[in-house]
Amino acid sequence: MNYHILGRSTLEVSAIGFGCMSLGEDYAVNERLIHLAIASGINLFDTADIYQQGRNEIALGKAIAAAGKRQEVLIATKVGNQPRADGNGWDWNPRKEYILGAVEESLQRLQTDYIDLYQLHGGTIDDPIDETIEAFELLQQQGKIRYYGISSIRPNVIREYAQRSAIASVMMQYSLLDRRPEESCMPLLRQSNIGVLARGSVAKGLLIDKPAAPYLNYTAAEVSQAAREVHALTSHLRGATQVALRFVLQQPAITSAIVGIRTTEQLEEAIKTIDAPILSDAELDILRQSLPVHQYDQHR
Repeated sequence: MNYHILGRSTLEVSAIGFGCMSLGEDYAVNERLIHLAIASGINLFDTADIYQQGRNEIALGKAIAAAGKRQEVLIATKVGNQPRADGNGWDWNPRKEYILGAVEESLQRLQTDYIDLYQLHGGTIDDPIDETIEAFELLQQQGKIRYYGISSIRPNVIREYAQRSAIASVMMQYSLLDRRPEESCMPLLRQSNIGVLARGSVAKGLLIDKPAAPYLNYTAAEVSQAAREVHALTSHLRGATQVALRFVLQQPAITSAIVGIRTTEQLEEAIKTIDAPILSDAELDILRQSLPVHQYDQHR
C-alpha cells in the first residue's frame, strides 16, 4: 500500500480508503471485511453519522475495537445533517451547538475518544461558516478530533473554507465521468496544501461493469464511450477497476480514493490498483479525450 500525508495534517493515509457507506447490515460480515482491509494496508475508513441512521458508525467502531487496531487506523466521519425527531429524513444544521453535541454521539458509536478527521457533511455559502469553524477548532483543542475538513462539491463553499479555516482536506466526487473539480477546485486546493479525498471514482460502477446509463450531464451513449476506453486499456495486469482508479490517483491533487466497499471481491479489486501498472501520459490523454469536460454550473 502507498501512503500520503493528508494536506496540512500529520495524517499518513492509504492511497485507497475504505468507504463504509456501502456496508450492509450484517455486523459479522462487515467485521471480516474491515479486518481484511486493515491487513491489506488500508488505514483510512470513512463513514458518517447519518449512514444507516448511525449503524454504519457502530459497525465500524465494533470492527476496529474487535481488531484491537485503533492506533493503526484513521477514522473519518461527518456531521451536519440533523435527523428529524419523527425519523423522517434530516435537516441541514452547521451550527456550533449542534456539532458539539453530535460529536459526542459519534464518539460513542465509534467506541473511541477521538476522531482523526471530522468533516462537515456538505455546506452552503449562506451557512454561519465562522461559527462552524469555531466548533471544529474547539473540538481540536479539546482533543476530541485531530483534524477537520469538509465534504463538498461547491466551489464557492470550498473557497471560503480554504481561505478562512485550517481544513486538512476536502472530499469531493471525482472520476472520468466527473472532472468538474479540475477547473478551479483542484488547483486551489493543491496550491493551499489541502488534501483531496476522491469519492465516486468508478461512477457507480458505470466505468466498470454496470450497463450504460445517463450520468450527470452525460448521455448513456457518452457513458458507454468512456467505459469502452477504460476497458480498452485493460490487460492481464490491470482490469477496469484499476484503470478507473489509476485515472483518479494520478491526478496530482488527489491524496486518496475513497472506494465504496461491500464485498471481498470489491476490496481485492481496489487493492490491486496499488500494484497495477500506472497509466502512461498517452493513455491518460485517451481517457481525457473520450468525453467533453463539463464545469460546475451552480455554486460557482
